[in-house]
Amino acid sequence: MNEVMKTITNYLLLAFLSIVTLTCSEDPVESIAKGTLTGTVVEDGTNIPLENVKISTNPNSSTVFTNAEGNFMLEEILVGQYSVQAELDGYLAAFESAEILRESTTNVIFEMQIETANNLPPVTPVLISPSDNANDVSLETELVWSGSDPEGDDITYTIELRNDLDDELLTFETLNDTTLVVSNLRFGLKYFWQVGAKDDVNEDMVLSQISSFETIDSPDNRFVFVRRIDGNNVIFSSDESGNEVQLTESTANSFRPRRNVAANRIAYLSNNGAETHIFTMNLDGSNKQQITSAVAVNGFNLDEIDFSWTEDGGQLYYSNFDQLFSINADGTDLQLVYKTVDGKFITEVVISADESFIALKTNTVNGYEVSIFTIDPSGVVIDEVLNNVQGAAGGLDISVDNSKILYWYDVSEFQIDNYRQLDSRVFIYERASSTAFDISDEKLNGTNDYDCRFSPNEAQVILTNTSNDGISQKNIVLVAINDDNTSGERLEIIQNGEMSDYE
Repeated sequence: MNEVMKTITNYLLLAFLSIVTLTCSEDPVESIAKGTLTGTVVEDGTNIPLENVKISTNPNSSTVFTNAEGNFMLEEILVGQYSVQAELDGYLAAFESAEILRESTTNVIFEMQIETANNLPPVTPVLISPSDNANDVSLETELVWSGSDPEGDDITYTIELRNDLDDELLTFETLNDTTLVVSNLRFGLKYFWQVGAKDDVNEDMVLSQISSFETIDSPDNRFVFVRRIDGNNVIFSSDESGNEVQLTESTANSFRPRRNVAANRIAYLSNNGAETHIFTMNLDGSNKQQITSAVAVNGFNLDEIDFSWTEDGGQLYYSNFDQLFSINADGTDLQLVYKTVDGKFITEVVISADESFIALKTNTVNGYEVSIFTIDPSGVVIDEVLNNVQGAAGGLDISVDNSKILYWYDVSEFQIDNYRQLDSRVFIYERASSTAFDISDEKLNGTNDYDCRFSPNEAQVILTNTSNDGISQKNIVLVAINDDNTSGERLEIIQNGEMSDYE
């Protein structure tokens, strides 16, 4: 019995040892099972393969880098669950999960996003001023809005303005600033404005809502004149209270404005390349049009040249050296009207209201030996106001009843290459008596009166007064005229101005 029990016990022990041995022998086999991990890395959105991407795993295994095709391979990885990471400068780190199986290949694909992919665009701009539907906004006004960027990126703002009249589009750009001063807007128009914001990361522009405002109505400014700004002549208008409006750009040379009531436009001289031509514009400075083209305006000194508009606004008369031309106000029908018989240059011209005669000023190439005379439409001389005088003269105008001719003359008869005058005075010439009346008797000594025009009611003369030193500021003055052609009150109405007209 003891032997039997002993034998059974030995068998049981042997069986137990076999089970333990078998169990212990399989654990090491499983623990060293391995697989392979392969993959491809491309750029998100373009699928361009990315080279030199660092590939690592968690739990940790070996680290490899992608080749030129964006491919990689990790061999001999222990079986199990892994988190695989892809890293490359300029891109956001990417993660993929992978299960490594015994003697198998697991493949993963990474689509890496550019590092700025999560960058947020600017905040939508909010328009502040002028407020929506604002009225009577100045032609020079400040646009104000708010804006920001979540990441503090630099913002480029694009501002657009349109009006309700035509296709004009004004576009401006500013970096980071949320204010912009716009000038040279037009009278009486409704403007719509919008601000777009774009940072240097995101491609799309964020647009504000559209706001609108209306500019002030066009004033009835009866004075037009020139002011020199940064070396250019710039045309302004003004009312009797001194409220001024700039009509031409400071970057262009525009001068000698002549307003025509019938046409409701202003004609003026301006440069087109190397030539000077006649242009016209609306009273608010809009709708500028070039009138002359084939024959330019020219003479001994462009600052001294003057042209004339017929009373009805239909034609313009101007000179080119020794020739006088007429042209329709729309630029058609250029005609040669007159040519001087002595070869002198025609520097100024004015035509009577009824177009029955023309007054001309002629001079030599240096501006002297001045003659002022009138001709009928056929070119026959009627009046001789000045005849080959020494010194400078000009400033022609004709009274509405054709009885008087206005002009200025330097009575000192001084002559010099720079055309400086010493004692220029304004005269009214009575055609009936061939008598000239000096209306500058009240001007200060050492000053010049010139560039004269009759006021609309001819009870005054508007003129320019300045020191005879040739460099002082020029001012525009109204001089009252008495019935006997003597001067009355002198009133300075515009400072730093010249080449005035009063219609």
